[in-house]
This record gives sequence, structure tokens and C-alpha cells, in this order.
Amino acid sequence: MLRSVAVLVALAANTPALAQQAGQLISAEPVVQTPGGSQAWKIRYWTTTTESRPIQVTGMVVAPREAIPPRPRDVIAWTHGTWGVVEKCAPSLSPRFFELTPAVPAVASGKVVVAPDYPGLGAATPHPYLVGRATARSTLDAVRAAQQIAGAAAGPRFAVWGESQGGHAALWTGQRARAYAPELVLVGIAAGAPVTDLAANFRAARNPNAKAFMTALATYSWSQHYGIPLVIGRRGTPGIIRRMAQNCVDSLISPNLGTMLGMLTLRRDLKGVDLASTQPWARYVRANSLAPQSPVPVQIAQTREDPLVSSAVTRQYAGQLCRAGVRVDWVDLPGKDHATTAKQSASATLAWINDRFAGARAPSDCGRI
Repeated sequence: MLRSVAVLVALAANTPALAQQAGQLISAEPVVQTPGGSQAWKIRYWTTTTESRPIQVTGMVVAPREAIPPRPRDVIAWTHGTWGVVEKCAPSLSPRFFELTPAVPAVASGKVVVAPDYPGLGAATPHPYLVGRATARSTLDAVRAAQQIAGAAAGPRFAVWGESQGGHAALWTGQRARAYAPELVLVGIAAGAPVTDLAANFRAARNPNAKAFMTALATYSWSQHYGIPLVIGRRGTPGIIRRMAQNCVDSLISPNLGTMLGMLTLRRDLKGVDLASTQPWARYVRANSLAPQSPVPVQIAQTREDPLVSSAVTRQYAGQLCRAGVRVDWVDLPGKDHATTAKQSASATLAWINDRFAGARAPSDCGRI
């Protein structure tokens, strides 16, 4: 029965009147193995590039496995951190998707979790790594697409929560929501260790391997997305970047000898390279840095000694939000880890999001940021 529904959805999505419309669901494939009490679908849907060109993208929708409620369910859009910049690195393709998505437990409280892969992950288009408008559009269109899955019963009210690259995407989604998807109702933005000021973030990263890899991902992605030559570092650097960019992040946990040598060479070649002062990269560093604004309350979680996303840079951005009149909840986390920021703050973040859906006044730590 479920697979019949998926086929009908796919057929309906491809009728001429609906083809290629932003947010239109193309297909929803039921996932067989899901956490207890939940159901899920791998989705394919339409979004638009920053040039308003329609492209197909993928993601995941997770919902309670129970009777459809009388009112539409609230939605949490989960914007993931860095998994890689090539098609095979899509989170929805990973057997560890549920384990590595901190928003999934919200399904137990009746929420729908919508997790876009972003363009180029799971689909054969260039991935716009840290390109704010493109990732924001794919996130908003994923929320739209989820509403077309009858069994999910997803409504227009949503919060967006992301980590690292996904924190950047979450904040950009909040800034673009009203203009791009005015029919959706955003209630709050939660960001764990978000990339905010790209120039300051690249400069302040203290882990040399992570800094080199992030620079490689950004320059490879931007060369593909913006159509510019990949010229950086020494003569052989672009070739190393292209090879390194074919790796998903999980493959770097136990890298082979070739990958380790490539990383050491990248560290040497990119030492002293400042993207924010080197054209054409500086143009995209500025274009994709976040303005200190938000239409809704914001929660920011940050470990004090994060080696990749500097706590000082994040705190400075939070202060700018406060001065712009945004109510900011600051979750201060001990330690020096980066990749588990959202996991560490999950309890506080989900409680904060629930309060936003309930209409409670958002707390503010602006007096101490």
C-alpha cells in the first residue's frame, strides 16, 4: 500500500501543471527500517538555484507512526553539518541517518522532521557548500514538499535547527523564509556552532587539518557552483583539492595513507592563504557571510573551545543579533568538540523549540553575551 502511495505521488508530481515548481514533491519512497514509533520517506523534490533555475534535490521526512491528527503537525527542519560536497555524501543515503540526526527524537512528541540533503548531495548537481541562499531555498522547499505526503500530516508551522554548515543554513533559512516561502510560518531558529562570518571563521579555525579540508571543500564547491577556475595555492594544489573533495567526511575518520599525505600537502600549500583577501574567493566569502538579523528568536549553542568554529566569532555574531533587537538564547557548552555540538545541546534545544511552538515568550541572554 505504501509503495502504491509513493508511485501515485510521483505520478502526480510529474503532471505538466506541477512540473518543476519549487517545493513540488517528485517522489516519496517509504523507508523500511525506522526508529520505533516513526515512519520515514526518502524524498525527491524541486527547488531553485540562486539564478531561479529549477533543480531536483533529495532529503528525508520522518513523522510519527500513528493516526493522522485533526490539526497539521508542526515541523522541525534539520539542516545538517558537513558530510561532503559530492553526490554520494548525502545524509539520506547513509545507514546511520537516524543515529546522526539529533532532531529525530522530536518525532516522539508529535513533530515532523524534514531533513534536506541540500543541492548536489544525493543529486547530480554542484553542491553549494556554505552558499546561503541556495541551501536556504532547498530547506524551505523541503518543508513545502513534506506537506504533500499525506501520512506525514506536516503543516506550515516550522522551526529550523542546524549545526556547523547546517547552523549557517538554518540562519540563512530564517532570513530568506518570508521572501521565498511566505506561506510558511517560522517560529524560531536554533544553530549549533554556526558558521557566520566566513572570513573570521576561516582565519580563527585552530585545527590545521580541519581548516585545510574546509578550505578545500569551499574552493572546490564554489568553483563548481559559480563556474570559476580552481586556482589557489601552488601549481599542484587544485589537483589535490579535487581528489580530497571526493571524500565524504566519515571516510576521514580512519583515512588511508594517500588521504593523509594529501592532507599534509594541503596544509603546506594553503598555509598563509586567506580566502577573504584573495579574489575571486573573497567575493563569495562576503556574499555568503550572515547579516546580523532574524525575523524570529534565535538559540545558539557553542562549545567554549571549538577548534573549527571559534566561540569568539560565534559570540560576536550573537552580540550583533542582540544589538539588532533579536532575542538570543545562548547555550554555553564546556569542552572543545565541534561535531557533537547539536547532540550536546539537543535537550535544551528541543525544549526551546517546543516553547516557540507553544507561543511562549522567548528567553534572552543578550544582557550577558
